[in-house]
Amino acid sequence: MGVRGLQGFVARVCPDACQTVDLREMAEKHRIDHPGSPPVIVVDAMSCVRRWYTPEYWVCGGQWREYLTVLQDFINAFMAAGIKLVFYFDGVVEEKKRDEWIKRRMKNTWEITKLFWFIKTERKQPGKEMFVLPSALPTFTRYALKSLGQKTVCTLQEADFEVAAYGLQHNCIGILGQDSDYLIYNTCPYFSIENLHLDRLVTVMYSREVLCRVLGISLTHLPLFACLLGNDIVPESMLEGFWHKCLTTSPCRNNSYNRRANILLSVANYISKIPCSYSGLKHLEEILPLGSDKTLLCRGVNSYLLPGQQSPWIPPDVTNCQMLALQQQSALCQDKEIFQLAKEQHIQSENYLIFNILSHGEIDCSNSLEDDFDTDIPGQALIYRPVRQHVYSILLESEKDGTYPLVKEWFVYFGNSLRQPDLIQPVQPSVTGGTPNLKTLWFAKGPDVEKQRYSTFLACFYLQDEMEEFQALEAPVAGFCCLLAYLMMQVSSLSLEDLNAFLALLLCLKGKSAAQLTGLQLEEVDSRAVHLGAVLIRGLTTLLMANSACGFPFRMDDLMPWAVFDGKLFQEKYQQSHRGCSMEELLEGNESLYTPFQNLKSLICKVCKAKKRKIRSRLRGKGFDKGWYCVNFLDKVNILMS
Repeated sequence: MGVRGLQGFVARVCPDACQTVDLREMAEKHRIDHPGSPPVIVVDAMSCVRRWYTPEYWVCGGQWREYLTVLQDFINAFMAAGIKLVFYFDGVVEEKKRDEWIKRRMKNTWEITKLFWFIKTERKQPGKEMFVLPSALPTFTRYALKSLGQKTVCTLQEADFEVAAYGLQHNCIGILGQDSDYLIYNTCPYFSIENLHLDRLVTVMYSREVLCRVLGISLTHLPLFACLLGNDIVPESMLEGFWHKCLTTSPCRNNSYNRRANILLSVANYISKIPCSYSGLKHLEEILPLGSDKTLLCRGVNSYLLPGQQSPWIPPDVTNCQMLALQQQSALCQDKEIFQLAKEQHIQSENYLIFNILSHGEIDCSNSLEDDFDTDIPGQALIYRPVRQHVYSILLESEKDGTYPLVKEWFVYFGNSLRQPDLIQPVQPSVTGGTPNLKTLWFAKGPDVEKQRYSTFLACFYLQDEMEEFQALEAPVAGFCCLLAYLMMQVSSLSLEDLNAFLALLLCLKGKSAAQLTGLQLEEVDSRAVHLGAVLIRGLTTLLMANSACGFPFRMDDLMPWAVFDGKLFQEKYQQSHRGCSMEELLEGNESLYTPFQNLKSLICKVCKAKKRKIRSRLRGKGFDKGWYCVNFLDKVNILMS
């Protein structure tokens, strides 16, 4: 999260701390000073994804092949300068940040509600001022970078600490991101992704030393300074009285600055006069209304100490709480070999959500571009919950009485206040001969085990009876059709036209380059297709989780969106299908696709029929009752705001 207002303060009040630097020159200097040690920049990827997603269309579910080319261009620019990149992604939401996470999710829900109102009334994508990240973009960015040969790390805690620690320990030339916490950590230089000119590799470097000079404090003061302004450990609500005291006694106030800037200057002035010692910290703890927990300041300052660092504010025998949290992680109901492998795969971005389930019994999922007013389509969190329940039962051992530990889910869907997690009961999938244990799925070898992995995976989606048909398909097609069959069974409002659109998308995408997809133009945007695109993308992440749990019957690369999905192309196929276009038109006159289309359609219809689900035709036109929508809009808003 960083320190609220600090980044803007640096830009406005101490512009000398914003130094324009040439990364090529810095890399060359590093090579001269450290022969044999290549220059490395560690990237806080979560603060960069918004900058990286530059394809024109973002509302339709993601332009994934276009996005891959953007990432490749980014990598190439640094490679040309001989700079190695290491990308870090958040792997967990720590308990101390859950409240902030919930606030952001609620804010995003409201933004998405307004976004769908615009799409329904204007039938087009809004401007960048309403930009929302495509669903699951950070998740798939991690795998995209890995597929492009980059070192990607999924963290065991919030990313900023691990990024700062890596930068310091590996003598990196800098950290690339946009998080003011990197001004607080005593680590390598901090570069701005927002100010990066990729063509010239020129950006802004924020100077901690200049910031301290303007504030009248030392680098040692920065962690305490951050805590007294409010951070993840010390809530701002506890500090209002302290800020008022600082403002009324400080000679540093400037009427041309806003209140937040004056608070920063006044707090810095106050702490510059405090003895730089543990007794000084204890004095502050006594005068601040920290409630029953008088250790908040100590813990807060401690959280900024990287491995090997000490602070005069903290006694040397106090263990760094960040490192202690890592050491205390332990597995739920599983042996060390399984837990260790899950942990290694998590860090190396090889599995998806498995470590979170085994270590904490808890997972979360951010907002998706879903229309809360479309009651015909349940929230993706609810659509895929039965699959997740199957996955939980595969991962977690049952007790002697057959009961499983409950899993905490923090998933965004309409009507969920997120005041507490949903407690979800694992459910065993129907696997012939019983569900294999994890040791078999993850460690055993041979054709029989490979068959068990595949059948267990299919059973997670209620498709175990169609194993031969799915195994006969190419892997990306099999994964996509597994997901599509499950969706058609779970969501009764999906029609024959929806099925035709998804299959036409899959088959027509295969022969299209990123450049061709970039050139595709849409006359309008359909809100229901936007919603379905987001549901499908979240379905792909569900495939990744099931695949990870079952010992990888598929290569993860075969389940990626750039192999099977493009938002604009899906919009085109959806609108064509609901206009009643023929199969020939849907498939762009490519006769080689006619038979595969019919075969895949027959397979999915057969699967659904076996589950007593008949897929019916239902053409959806452009009709939109604005009056009805306005009334219901207000009703839904009241629910969202309550």
